[in-house]
Amino acid sequence: MKILLLAGITGILGAFGLFFYDSGSAAIDTKLATNNDPAPEVRFRLDPSESTFIAHANRAGIAWFKGHSHRLAVKDFGGEASLSLDVINPASLTMTARSASIEETDPFFNADQKKTINKEVNELVLETAKYPEIAFRSTAVKGGVKNGAFDVEITGDLTLHGITKQITILATVTVNGDTLRAKGEFSINRKKFGVNATDAFHGFVKVRHTIKFEFDIIGRRV
Repeated sequence: MKILLLAGITGILGAFGLFFYDSGSAAIDTKLATNNDPAPEVRFRLDPSESTFIAHANRAGIAWFKGHSHRLAVKDFGGEASLSLDVINPASLTMTARSASIEETDPFFNADQKKTINKEVNELVLETAKYPEIAFRSTAVKGGVKNGAFDVEITGDLTLHGITKQITILATVTVNGDTLRAKGEFSINRKKFGVNATDAFHGFVKVRHTIKFEFDIIGRRV
């Protein structure tokens, strides 16, 4: 059986929501500054060594039950968020990921199968030699406080496989001292980014067009 696979993601996917910091405490404050001076800017650098970023590529097709879904991890990414201390906006985020760092991590596949999947992801799906970088840049941030954390909605431009599209990411953001944590998810339609997938069982097993991403990302104050 030819191993089915897909890849998606982004670097996005990253750390999409690292936009709020309360000077020195875990509480987050949305009040305006008490004077007319602009609030000082705070920057957080993303830490991939303590973060997880996973793309879930689920099976579809007539014989979907014969296949197995993929759990693709983005291993190498970086980025930075800038924000003021006292207000939600202005806020910005830039993030890049090395497309060749995306790897199959689902324990269903053995080591040899993972090697084959990773090769096909690089050469056939993401074409990483031609498109080595995945990038995200925020264009708008909205949010509100809920249960001591920020629930945020980040809109921005995702460039994947040489195509740029606007996406929206939902995240919950918390701050503890100099550490920021963003957890959330978003989905993309891989076909809109020109990302194809190999299939198995003569095309009866395929990968769904919608790819779901989940992330739990740590940022450190610069």
